[in-house]
Amino acid sequence: MAQKLFNLSGKTALVTGATHGLGMAIATGLAQAGATIVINDVFPEKLEAAKKTYADRGIEAHTYLLDVTDEDAVDKLIPVIEQEVASIDILVNNAGIIKRIPILEMKAEAFRQVLDVDLTGPFIMSKTIAKGMIERGYGKIINMCSMMSELGRDTVSAYAAAKGGLKMLTRNMATEWARYNIQVNGIGPGYFATTQTAPIRVAGHPFNDFILNRTPAGRWGDPEDLAGTAVFLASSASDFVNGQVIYVDGGILATIGKPSSEA
Repeated sequence: MAQKLFNLSGKTALVTGATHGLGMAIATGLAQAGATIVINDVFPEKLEAAKKTYADRGIEAHTYLLDVTDEDAVDKLIPVIEQEVASIDILVNNAGIIKRIPILEMKAEAFRQVLDVDLTGPFIMSKTIAKGMIERGYGKIINMCSMMSELGRDTVSAYAAAKGGLKMLTRNMATEWARYNIQVNGIGPGYFATTQTAPIRVAGHPFNDFILNRTPAGRWGDPEDLAGTAVFLASSASDFVNGQVIYVDGGILATIGKPSSEA
């Protein structure tokens, strides 16, 4: 019974920006659960490299060049994907950017760019793909939120604003589309060991020490730690879960203080 609940065989998942990092880990997890995988990016060279990485893992990734903020391009490409691959059953809005700039130094153009990719992009992708899901009476949408959906932090005002907005967009999508058997939920990652965080994940680095001390689990997350949550939200196991954000953060949001080092 449990195996059937989490089986994604026969389903097609589009994971935006899944050419590396957390998006690739999620797409890999969905593929291992049986889903057909479609990914996109704005850089052809990243798509080619990612396609090879997936192939090395025994996964055929269908790759498409697409900017999630371009509404006209999305409207034109989604029917092409569904004709060439299959109807999209699962959408993971993973593509995102961050700009670490203090508010007083940040130009409105840079602020808008982050909101455009991190918030407007999921809006465009979701409303376009949801139309087909509504017709078929089935669909799963997973929005990549963040701990910054709940907390503020120096220099990430635009990112936090976008991710806070994405949390509320998730709830509104769930409200409007639940009647069509579409579940819309979010994943809020904590701090993960990726190529982007490698320079600061060294012993003695202040931020590395901060994360290890601040996280009850006492470690950085491994990208594969997200796969199980993604499979759950993409599968029939979550058919009555809607409008929620699951934080995969090693317990950071559960505590206000430094975890005790005592057993």
